[in-house]
Formats: sequence, structure tokens, C-alpha cells
Amino acid sequence: MTTVIKNGTVYQNGRLLQADVLIEKNKVKAIGQDLTGDHVIDASGKLVSPGLVDVHVHYRDPGQTYKEDIHTGSSAAAHGGFTTVGAMPNVTPVPNTPDLIKKMIAENKKKGVVHILQYAPVTVDQTSDEIPDYSALKQAGAFALSNDGHGIQSAQTMYLAMQKAKENNLIIASHCQDNALYQNGVINEGEKAKELNLPPITELAETTQIARDLLLAQKTGCHYHICHVSTATSVDLVRIAKARGINVTCEVAPHYLLLTDSDIPSDNPYFKMNPPLRSKEDQAALVGGLLDGTIDFIATDHAPHAKSEKEGSFRNAAFGITGSETAFSTLYTKYVKTGIIKLGKLLSLMSDVPADKFGLKNCGHLEAGAEADIAIFDLKHEAEIKEEDYLSKGVNSPFTGEKVYGQTVMTIVSGKVVYERGEENE
Repeated sequence: MTTVIKNGTVYQNGRLLQADVLIEKNKVKAIGQDLTGDHVIDASGKLVSPGLVDVHVHYRDPGQTYKEDIHTGSSAAAHGGFTTVGAMPNVTPVPNTPDLIKKMIAENKKKGVVHILQYAPVTVDQTSDEIPDYSALKQAGAFALSNDGHGIQSAQTMYLAMQKAKENNLIIASHCQDNALYQNGVINEGEKAKELNLPPITELAETTQIARDLLLAQKTGCHYHICHVSTATSVDLVRIAKARGINVTCEVAPHYLLLTDSDIPSDNPYFKMNPPLRSKEDQAALVGGLLDGTIDFIATDHAPHAKSEKEGSFRNAAFGITGSETAFSTLYTKYVKTGIIKLGKLLSLMSDVPADKFGLKNCGHLEAGAEADIAIFDLKHEAEIKEEDYLSKGVNSPFTGEKVYGQTVMTIVSGKVVYERGEENE
């Protein structure tokens, strides 16, 4: 059976064009005019995009499934138009061995509704200085390495890890945090921290570790990827490193583009994240970095928590917010609708660029012969982000209640519809 998506505005390799998309089994058969198929999906007035790619999500499975699990996390991804994601290894147990990686990959495939790529840890249990067998982990199916949630404190450990990652052609995706400078802070150092009388986090906790690691990456040649950059200085450091030919990429999460610490209304833990929301000047630098290519792409850092873990004060609540279900619509509304970022640029930052930078095959591109991973968005009608519509177990989002454009209408993975907006959401 064939399916044709008709009359949509199709994003293909940097261009927006009016075209039909023909799907046969799990592949895109053709993109063109007046195509026909056994089943028709009418995308009149809608945007037809390659399925979005997010290399930074937390699914809490195994061991923390009261927060999220593979099915709910991947369903949330599909709700947001994502068809390929990279799951971080901060689960219980941490997948330090080939057997654990194989088990997680099998569960991801069995329970996930989108394609889930699995990270292995940089160091055993993410907080030690012991380096696991990267070759064996890669052979078992790990696609990259990360200790996300934990900065690697020892320069020697990171140096050895980069050497071994380079030998095995594996990317190290790093959460940059110097704990000696972090000092158990909970909010960005600045006026808001003073106003709310909360322990501050200096930007140096992020930037000094980035500076260290860029020098190590220069020495080793390792592909070093920086997770969730959040400061102007971080952007400057990456810009200098790229000019010097260092093999570095980086991402920014939507919340740093959408909010600053001055937007925090009160001691409300739904605004607590790590790194913390920074200043307006930092946000401007992040946008500039996206536009000039210093920041390579956008990744959500989808971090679901139980409601009980996000109650009370910044002082004791968990770090992190969800992002899969709100990323595209909030960014489209704030940046594309206002003319700051072109639609094609935003789509590229969330699809083909992350796929290409991480060397991922069969995702991020909508073209004949590619996997039929497709998202359809409604750009014309305003909708409210509602807690009851979330498919994630986590509802810890400061964007609930926002009015946005760009809601997902349908998500297709390998030719199969895995999310479709119901009439109640029209």
C-alpha cells in the first residue's frame, strides 16, 4: 500500500516547496507534483517536514520509570514532531557494559514509537574516573558517549577519555560543570538570585570547563560536543575554537532561547534547570551563535520529573524541564513568527544539522529513498499548551498555558503514523 501526503509546504534540503510526498512501505518513494497513492493525507495549509532529530533526551528507563519510561518519552517526542532521539545514560543501572547497552537498545526498539539511539557513559557510573571499554560499548550499539548531568571533574580523566573516544570514532557529549565553582547553587548568579535569596551559580562553572575541554579536544582530535551551552562566554569560546580548527560542535536547548532569569516570576521550581536560565545578554549571544553557525543546532534536554520532585522551592526541587512536546511550537512562535529566524533555518537546526553533525544515517532529511520519518505541523492556527495534552509523564514545563503556533498535526515513523492530533485539539 502507498500513502501520499498532498498539498503541503514541504521542507527539503534547505528549501520550502509546494509538493506531494509519496510513501511506499517504510520509505519515501517520491516528492513531486500530482502524486497519487492508495491512501491520501491532506496537508493543505500545513508544513511537511522531515521528522525532527533530538540528540538529548532523558527517558529514565530503567530504574526511574515513575518519572518517565521509554513508551511515554518516545510518545512525547512524537507529539513534538521528533522521529529520532538520543537517550542519555543517566538511568539505573548506568549502562557501563555491552550487555546493559544491548538490553537498553532492545527495550528502546520494543517499547519506543520513534527511533531511539542510546548513549553510553564516558566514565563508569558517570561519576567515577574509570573509563569503560568504548570499543565493546560501540560494538554493542552505543552511538555516542555522555555523562550528562555530571561534569567530568578530572582533566586527566577527560584527556584519557578523549583519546579513547578518538580511537573508536565516538563523540563525547559533555555536560560542562566544575563542581568546585558550582557550589551547590540553584539559580544563575545575578539580580534574580539576590531578589529571591537563592544560592547562585556562577557562569564560570560552565565556561572554565569548556575552556579546559577545548584544549584537550585540540590535543586529541576527538569530536567534542558541548551540551546545552548557556552563556555568552561559552559561545565566544566555541567560536574561537572553531576558527582554530578544533573538532567541536555544540547545542542550545529551547528554554535558553525562550526564557532568561529575569522571566522567573517567583521561587517556582518549574523554572529550575541545569545550567540555569541566564541573562538577557547571554540569550542574545545564544541567538547570535545560532544565526552565525557557532552553535550547531537545537536539542531539547527533555528532563521529566514527578510532580512531587518539582514542588516547593528552588532550594530542594529537582533540576530540569520537559521539552519534547513544546520545542518546535514555542520556537516557531517566538522566533519565526517575529522574523528573527527563517522557517527553513529553524527546521534545519532541528533536523538535518543534528543528524549530519552526529553522522546519523536515514534521518533528518526528506528525500526519495529516505526513511519515511515525517512531521506535519499547523503553522496557521493558534493553540494553547495544556497540561492534559502532554504524553510525557513529566508535566514540569514553564510553558504550560502559553499560546503558540506550530502544533504537531501528525508524526510518521518508518511510514507508520505514531501520533495524530485529535479533533479535541483542533
